[in-house]
Amino acid sequence: MEVKIFPLGPVQTNAFLLVKGDSALLVDAPMGSYDAVTSVLKKQNLRLEALLLTHGHWDHTTDVYRFQEEDLFTVGHSDDKELFESPSIMSTFMIPGVPLEPMKIDQWVEEGSVLKFLGETIEVRHVPGHCPGNVLFYLPEQASCFSGDAIFSQGIGRYDLPGGDFSVLEKSIQTRIYTLPDETEIYPGHGPVTSVRSEKLRNPYVRALD
Repeated sequence: MEVKIFPLGPVQTNAFLLVKGDSALLVDAPMGSYDAVTSVLKKQNLRLEALLLTHGHWDHTTDVYRFQEEDLFTVGHSDDKELFESPSIMSTFMIPGVPLEPMKIDQWVEEGSVLKFLGETIEVRHVPGHCPGNVLFYLPEQASCFSGDAIFSQGIGRYDLPGGDFSVLEKSIQTRIYTLPDETEIYPGHGPVTSVRSEKLRNPYVRALD
């Protein structure tokens, strides 16, 4: 499986296009992702199966409405339902001028949910703390996960926004991310790819439990 990374939008949010055979899966849809992704789909003659949203913050969801004009199946966590359905509530903590269009979630997921796309098993882990509905999508056969804004390379997501809480985020990382196999690659919402092993050893904000 190939993972194409698109850092997009005003805060360089990562969109991930997972490609396997003639099918693709998109994780997050920041501003600019519709044009970037559809260009790749057309060039490689790929069918886009679904859109997985790690959480409801505007920088990860700006282009969702454009994909949904084509009825793309969309997945998210219900703890961010208000962010998905009434994104204008984020206007106080976002960059002015970014479109805020409501989104329709076709499947609500929770801790322990299992998805099947691209012929892969995708496990859902709930990792709140950055915001209530942040989830991680784990592909065990690929030894990779997509963590949204819970954790970054030697960093963690902001917890000073509405619904954020450092103690909750710390627990999420320790019990839902650091418990993945060490070799698991982490594809974060911003910045470069890292690994569970690297963050357990080097992340200055959250230490692994003994």
